[in-house]
Amino acid sequence: MDKETKVQNIFNSISSDYDLMNDVISLNQHNMWRRRTMKEMFVKDGQSVLDVCCGTGDWTIQLSDEAPGARVIGIDFSEKMLEVAEKKTSSHSNIELLQGNAMSLPFDDGSFDYVTIGFGLRNLPDYKRAIDEFHRVLKPGGTLVVLETSIPENGLVSQGFDFYFGTIMPTLGGLIADRSKEYEWLYESTSSFLSKDELKSMMAESGFTNLKVIPHTFGTAATHIGYRPLERVNPS
Repeated sequence: MDKETKVQNIFNSISSDYDLMNDVISLNQHNMWRRRTMKEMFVKDGQSVLDVCCGTGDWTIQLSDEAPGARVIGIDFSEKMLEVAEKKTSSHSNIELLQGNAMSLPFDDGSFDYVTIGFGLRNLPDYKRAIDEFHRVLKPGGTLVVLETSIPENGLVSQGFDFYFGTIMPTLGGLIADRSKEYEWLYESTSSFLSKDELKSMMAESGFTNLKVIPHTFGTAATHIGYRPLERVNPS
C-alpha cells in the first residue's frame, strides 16, 4: 500500500475520535500552538485563505473567526474527516470545504493570500512537491504557514518524546478509540519527518523568503512561516 492510500485509510478510520484524541495526545497543546501561530498572522476581511489537510476543521474555524469577511477554504483527502468538519463549520458562512489532493491543488496560480497546513505535511508522500504547490497557489506577497510536530533537539526531551509517542500514545489510542495501530502512524510519520532546519531549507528551495521558525513546547512542534516574494516589475 502506498503512503497516500495508507494515510487516507488511517484518517478515515479515526475521524470520529480524532478531536478527542488530539486533545489527549497533545495534552491540549495543539490549541495553544495554533493560538501562538495566529499571533504571527494578520488575516484580514477580503483575503483568501487555503487550509490544506484541514482535517476536522479546527484551524479552518479559527481562521474564519479571525476574519469573518475572508474567504476560507479547507481541503482534505479524507471524506470522513470532512464529514466531521462539515458539522463543525455549518455556522460559518465564509468557510468552504473541498475533498482534494494537497499534491495537486485544484486552484489557479496566485489564488490565495495565505496557505496554512497544520499537522498534515508529514503525512504527504512528497514534501517538496507539496511545498512547491503551496508556492504556486499563493499570490505574490502571500504567506505559507506550516505547523507541524517535530523531533526535539534536546537529547533528554527527545528520549521522553520517543517513549510517549512510540509507546504511551498508541496505548491511549487503543484504550480510548480502539485504534492502537492507527495511532502508531503519528510516531512513525513524526520520527521520519524533516528537522526544523531541513524544512526551513526546503521552503527556501521552493522560493519562500523571510523565513521564520517558532518552536513550541521544548521543540516537540514548530511553526514555519515563509513568504512568496513580490514579483519585480521591469521599468519600461
